[in-house]
Amino acid sequence: MTASFEKIWETDNAPSRKWPLYTRGNVGEVFPEVVLPFTWDLIGKAAEDGWRQAFVKMGLVADGDFPDDEDMIILSVFGGYCYINASYVRILGVRAPGGKVENIDTMFFGESDAPRYAPRDGDKNFRTTLMLGKTLLRLLSTKDLPAMEQDKVKVDRFIARYPGDDASNDELMAYCLSFRPFFEALFSRHIDNTFSNALVSGAMIDLVVKAGTPDLLVSILGGIGDIESAAPSAAMWKLSRLDPDSAEYAAGFDRFLAEFGTRGPNEWDIGSDPWSFRPAMATAAIDAMRPASDTHAPGAQATRLAAVRDGALAEVRGGLNRIDRFQFDKAYQATVLFSQARERSKTTVIKAIHAVRRAQNTMHLRAAAGGGVDERWKSCLLNVDEFTRYLDGPTAFGGLIEERAELHGRLSSLIPPFIVDGTVPAMETWDARASTAVALRSGDTMQGIAGCPGVARGRARVVLDPGEPGDLGPGDVLIAPITDPSWTPLFLAAEAVVVDVGATMSHAVIVSRELGIPCVVSAVGATRSIPDGVEIEVNGDTGLVTVL
Repeated sequence: MTASFEKIWETDNAPSRKWPLYTRGNVGEVFPEVVLPFTWDLIGKAAEDGWRQAFVKMGLVADGDFPDDEDMIILSVFGGYCYINASYVRILGVRAPGGKVENIDTMFFGESDAPRYAPRDGDKNFRTTLMLGKTLLRLLSTKDLPAMEQDKVKVDRFIARYPGDDASNDELMAYCLSFRPFFEALFSRHIDNTFSNALVSGAMIDLVVKAGTPDLLVSILGGIGDIESAAPSAAMWKLSRLDPDSAEYAAGFDRFLAEFGTRGPNEWDIGSDPWSFRPAMATAAIDAMRPASDTHAPGAQATRLAAVRDGALAEVRGGLNRIDRFQFDKAYQATVLFSQARERSKTTVIKAIHAVRRAQNTMHLRAAAGGGVDERWKSCLLNVDEFTRYLDGPTAFGGLIEERAELHGRLSSLIPPFIVDGTVPAMETWDARASTAVALRSGDTMQGIAGCPGVARGRARVVLDPGEPGDLGPGDVLIAPITDPSWTPLFLAAEAVVVDVGATMSHAVIVSRELGIPCVVSAVGATRSIPDGVEIEVNGDTGLVTVL
């Protein structure tokens, strides 16, 4: 099926022959835009290798799973967009004790037109099932994760090793290249946390269903606390309560950038600007929060969510016998622990990436002064080898950079296929982002996946760029294509959130549950079919969106 593969973008690779099904689900939050060659050349293979290591540690991998001639399987790039291998991730639902492929799809990929799983020889494996069972028992007994703090210390040391803005280009490039093995280890930890969460939450879900209370799944995880990716939003909320012209605000905003300036849109890509590089993006989010009433405050929502959560937990436990109740308590505690760990490991990785971004920026500014491109992201259109040579003669790469910038613009104007099954559809068949679907009318409904409990009504505000929230404010429902941490501060300005894509383990769900905002994800095509300004109702308990 890959014989006819044609590379569209510099970072592309051919789909796997053995594991041909791919999806933008989940990974679209990590790399929502066209992946820049400098970033992918530096960390793409390290990400693949780190992911494989995490799966080996978990016990998922069987002999022969990964063909020797396919370097990239779990992660791939088609037409510049990053994809996750649904074929292989689904195997966790096949090999894990009591696992279900349907649960894996719901956790990671959401609603899509992906073909149903078809069993194949070799998918089931007794040894891996035994190993995964042992892993699950270990995870259910885990009380803390000291390695997480150790990783933070290692990242602080990596940042401290930055050669300095006066260092030579050779020293700065050596610093960037030293990140590859370090990133591999950090990313492996992040994947370990993510799929550990999948295992323990799967066990918890089974018991919630056994108790006859599946409708309480979204309530029992609301407001669990210590979700690091929600911290920037909470800090922005406090700033939104201050006079923007006051000295108190200015000092507070400086502290915010010092603590959270590494975060921002498309933050995994070295070529993207975080809040510290473009503070106006953070200011726009804070300004959008200002008109919101204090009932939106994260603290007030935490109190409400805790009461709902405690009631839901009591109801679930009441529907279980003593032994099942004991197992539920362990599974629930582990789910909370690894939900927190997943977001914490992500924050740790992003801090390290920003250290590399700083080095790349220093080299970019020198090249720009020598006749290179002014926009930093354009210098990341070169792979690592090209960028190294670009530093010695910037003007020689002007044509290549502009050629790739033009293609980058064309790819960015298109919606990549959500599913790739063996063959990457021709670029000419992709829908344009500017195109519209059939608009929903009064009384029409859209079914997504329930993210955070609660029912809210408001005006639909379709926002396509988190740095330009437009008129979003009190009484509005945020309609977004996808969410990464740059979007979540806008949650506090809205009554509810509806997202085109996503799943029960997506960033939007985890953060909305922490902030107490009714949320529906995997509402496919919401940004193109819900007209801006119409009154809608969002039911975060059932996943139903209704045009009023």
